[in-house]
Amino acid sequence: QVPLVESGGGLVQAGGSLRLSCAASRTFSSYTMGWFRQAPGKERESVAAISWSGGRTYYADSVKGRFTISRDNAKNTVYLQMNSLKPEDTAVYYCAASYITNRAMGAMTDANDYDYWGQGTQVTVSS
Repeated sequence: QVPLVESGGGLVQAGGSLRLSCAASRTFSSYTMGWFRQAPGKERESVAAISWSGGRTYYADSVKGRFTISRDNAKNTVYLQMNSLKPEDTAVYYCAASYITNRAMGAMTDANDYDYWGQGTQVTVSS
């Protein structure tokens, strides 16, 4: 098991920023990592993904240019920097880890491809 714990969510005004963190309880440097979100009444959607080395990333069109995914393998932590937040970014954000490491990050948008999940952190953006 690779328990994942998200933190950094909260309430922010539109245009503001938040930085989410996802800490693993043991080394996770060999995993592809992803951030997903789920708004009330909607399906869980992929937000971003990052390869095990950090050299390859993917962003959903809705967040491209505003969100940045990064990782620090020495700290077993992956981050999601969220800038210029919009009310439509309001959701529970989840991080996830996948054993799959040989795909393009754009092909790592299916939640079924991820093996471990955090409990989620709420992000609320007020207008």
